[in-house]
Amino acid sequence: MLTRSTIAPDALDQALAELLRLRRFGGAPSEFWPALITALARLVQGRRGVLVLRDPTAPDRLRKLGEWTEDGQADRSVLAFSRCLPDLAQACAQQGHACQSLEGSLGAAPQPFALGVSLPLTGTQEQCLAVFLLGEVAEAEAREALVRLQLAADVPQAYQTQQAALQAKADVEKFASVLDVMVMVNAETRFRAAALAFCNGLADRFQCERVSLGWLGRGFVRLRAISRTERFNKQMAAVHALEVLMEEALDQDDEILWPQPTGSTAVARDHEKFAREQGVAHLVSLPLRLADQPVAGLTCERQARPFAPTEVQQLRLACDQAVRRLADLRRLDRWFGARWWETGREKCAKLVGPQHTWAKVFGLVGTAALVALFLPVYPYRIEGNHVLRSDEVSYLPAPFDGYIQAVAVRPGDELPAGGELLRLDTDQLELEEAAAIADQTRFLREAEKARAQEALAEMRIAEAQADQAKARLELARYRLSQAEVKSPFASVVIEGDLRQRIGAPVKQGDVLFKLARFDRLYVEATVNERDVHELVGRESGEIAFVSQPKLKFPVKVVRLEPAALPKEKENVFVVRCEFVAGAEPWWRPGMSGVCKIDVERRTLFWILTHRTVDFLRLLLWW
Repeated sequence: MLTRSTIAPDALDQALAELLRLRRFGGAPSEFWPALITALARLVQGRRGVLVLRDPTAPDRLRKLGEWTEDGQADRSVLAFSRCLPDLAQACAQQGHACQSLEGSLGAAPQPFALGVSLPLTGTQEQCLAVFLLGEVAEAEAREALVRLQLAADVPQAYQTQQAALQAKADVEKFASVLDVMVMVNAETRFRAAALAFCNGLADRFQCERVSLGWLGRGFVRLRAISRTERFNKQMAAVHALEVLMEEALDQDDEILWPQPTGSTAVARDHEKFAREQGVAHLVSLPLRLADQPVAGLTCERQARPFAPTEVQQLRLACDQAVRRLADLRRLDRWFGARWWETGREKCAKLVGPQHTWAKVFGLVGTAALVALFLPVYPYRIEGNHVLRSDEVSYLPAPFDGYIQAVAVRPGDELPAGGELLRLDTDQLELEEAAAIADQTRFLREAEKARAQEALAEMRIAEAQADQAKARLELARYRLSQAEVKSPFASVVIEGDLRQRIGAPVKQGDVLFKLARFDRLYVEATVNERDVHELVGRESGEIAFVSQPKLKFPVKVVRLEPAALPKEKENVFVVRCEFVAGAEPWWRPGMSGVCKIDVERRTLFWILTHRTVDFLRLLLWW
């Protein structure tokens, strides 16, 4: 049985001394909480102690922070303590403390008690509860133990205050060391001197044997400064190895420590190789970032002790503070040509980079539109209508009065030179020919008879009549030779469909056919008078026919008619053009289409707006 007189004073003093130490404890929480539960258990002389966290939003779920037991044995009181733990935690959370008998009755007789107290914490909504199991004690002793427990309830809050003070002190020291380094860096006006000052400052404050700085250029890291070294040979193997270390850190964009801490996932093969070959015990490499992009690397070497997480944070802060100053000095500490080149490269990188995508898209589209509108690269051509004409057109009339006997062609047929077009009926002409032959023979005989009778007058009359018959004969034969109407040259029939008039009479001089040569075709184009001034000195163009718009044929301007012709409420000028190549077999006189004559290259803006501008000039002219 545990009574007040059985509590050893030295044990109580040890518990109080431990609690005092925990109030000033500067270690990690993983060391504090087990030490706290042990000290509190000794303070109340408990058999079992539990530290739990209780979330007010989920009161039924308790999270255990630590546990202490005196002998590790479980009896009926321990089982009862475990069952009443949720209720005890609920009471502690509501009242701040709790004390209850595990046998359910209070009195002077010794019995097991469970007591608990709420441990206030800062910066969290969760409630920290310390619950203990006491052995066979009287109720008064249990109450006294609860009082001692309440007096020690401020230890976690004091620990948090101590941790905040230590963190603030560490932050102040960290900022102070970084500011000291930055003072030395900012005092320099040249890049090499500033880089050397940066490396020397870090080496002094972190007791490093060597600190190296490399800068990224053209995809590779080049060593720029080594602490306490004014000059170094860039071809040295150690220099190349340091550059490889920095590239390994920049490729992963993360700090790399060697030896690697537990749980690290960084690749450190080059660091391991460097440490083994150079005999370096501890390494850390950090990327220097500018605008969230790694631009340089820093490597620190130390033999005495590994780099603590706080030191790595200080190095990271120093790098973040110094990178802008070093980058500006590196850009300015060069001849003007290199500065201009670097500035242009940065501007181009921003131009093609992923930032401000829509602004760049609209800018590029606007630039392309301006170039497309105002760069004179578009060919400008004058447009007009054209008709295919023939150089020679022949009208074939009826050679004499007669009747149509046969028609050999229709409009559109092609004929060679001398090809038959039409044949007239020759029966009447043949009769006239026979009559003329008979009359000529008769008159010649009468003339011979008169000559034999020496009748000179009758002979002259008969000879005259014979000549008259001969003239009628020649006329009949001439008309017979003209009975077949033939083409005077290789041509095509343009007009004259007489197939429905076979047997019909025709009079001499009536036009029967209209023929045109198709081997001497030319283009007759009409151009509006508003564009005629553009045609002066122009020679080339193209035409397209309505029947075959997909085909284009080059032409050459031959002549511009000097006078305008009225046509459809506007004045037009006639332009004669000849074909550069030969005629196509399917061309026919009278075919029409569009003709475009080349002028020169103009801007798209002028092509689209010059009609409107000319109209406004005439409209607003006063």
